[in-house]
Amino acid sequence: MEWSELNYTVQDGVGLITLNRPDRLNAWTPTLEVEFRSVIETSQQDDSVRCVVLTGAGRAFCAGMDMAILGSSGRKAFESDSEDDVMQRYGYLFGFDKPLIAAMNGAAAGVGLCLALYCDIRFIASGAKVALPYTRRGLVAEHGLAWLLPRLIGPLHSADLLLSGRTIEAQEASQMGMALLRPSEGFMVSVLAYAKDLASSCSIRSTRIIKKQLQQARYQTFGQATYIADREIALCRETHDFKEGVQHFIEKRKPNFTGR
Repeated sequence: MEWSELNYTVQDGVGLITLNRPDRLNAWTPTLEVEFRSVIETSQQDDSVRCVVLTGAGRAFCAGMDMAILGSSGRKAFESDSEDDVMQRYGYLFGFDKPLIAAMNGAAAGVGLCLALYCDIRFIASGAKVALPYTRRGLVAEHGLAWLLPRLIGPLHSADLLLSGRTIEAQEASQMGMALLRPSEGFMVSVLAYAKDLASSCSIRSTRIIKKQLQQARYQTFGQATYIADREIALCRETHDFKEGVQHFIEKRKPNFTGR
């Protein structure tokens, strides 16, 4: 399948999604929204893809909603008549069961930063700037950010960023725990090396279940989370991936995980 506003490639078990509107700093559009969901579904169905990296073409990650659309009276807000997580606008990303890595190569704002926050792991290039400028546009925290952001960086930092709408640089974002800081030089090489190592060295069954554990833990007590963990550990012992995990370590070779 071909997409008009993003590029998608697969290499060494890593799906690479590149938002491709560099002349508009990869600003978000209705077309990009449809294409992004489509490419996520494509990578979900492709068994050769072990993890996915999301980045932007040119000097930005995603500068937020395209202002030409944001200012249009024809833009309609998304509303869901369901309170189920996966039924929300970007809730389907919670149903994506492979590691999703944001590579914030440059500016990320508004919905662009929101997308990165929905990812499992975030890297940010030194010098990149991020913002959630809703109060400076007469808007409010969208797409569940008032729920999600405090769980990622804590209530104090979340209130600071959402209420002030201020722009911060990569180092401060890293200190808040929003993203892992990497040098701007060789940034994508570094992120892709991480992703390829994850794809080749880790059981896709394990990453799938751990991702689910991390999501469910937001709603669970310690006892509930531990009970499920103990149950899953017991199930692991009869799987091919557990046996392979032990065997490749003993034989000092690369693993051949199948997901079974």
